[in-house]
This record gives sequence, structure tokens and C-alpha cells, in this order.
Amino acid sequence: MTTARIVVLFALAAVAEIGGAWLIWQAVRENRGWWLALLGIIALGAYGFVAALQPDAHFGRVLAAYGGVFVAGSLAWGIVVDGFRPTVWDYVGSAVALVGAGIIVLAPASATAPE
Repeated sequence: MTTARIVVLFALAAVAEIGGAWLIWQAVRENRGWWLALLGIIALGAYGFVAALQPDAHFGRVLAAYGGVFVAGSLAWGIVVDGFRPTVWDYVGSAVALVGAGIIVLAPASATAPE
């Protein structure tokens, strides 16, 4: 259950952060209205709250692991929402980032540093 919770929270965090940044991009770069920037700010704030719900108590570890999810999620968002066509190097880099995130999140409890 904990692994499923981690995955769901990372997915929700990605939608909130990437979606929020995309909304601000639309307002600033695409001149689609400042109300989109406001929605983006709200979404980015929601990202912070969702990230804080992760079961791991270490901010640095959670955000480092989320970095891999952010890389892959950003490419996926670009594909689905903006019609971005990634190169093979985009896919490879994304896979490497996700493997790194998995190593951080799924490390055995006995492997954590002493406090």
C-alpha cells in the first residue's frame, strides 16, 4: 500500500507542478491571459501540499526522487498537451531519471543513513 501511495502522490504532484508551470507559461509566453497565471500559482501551491503528504519524512529525499518523476512527467505533458516529439535521448534521459527516483524511493529501510 505504501508503494502505491507514493506513486499516486508523485503522479498528483507532477500534474500539479507541471500543470501549474504550463499555465504560467501560457499566460506569459503565449499571451493567453493572466488569469491562467493565477491558476498556475494555485496549482503550484497545491503541488507543495501534495509533496508534503509523502510518507518519507525527509524533504531532500522526497524532492530528489520527485525530480525523476518531474523529468518523465514533463516529457509526457509535452507529448500529450503540446504535441512535443521527443528524441531517443529524451526517452533515455527520462528512463535514467526514473531509475534514479526508484533507487531513492525503494531503497531498503536498512540502507538509510543513521540519524
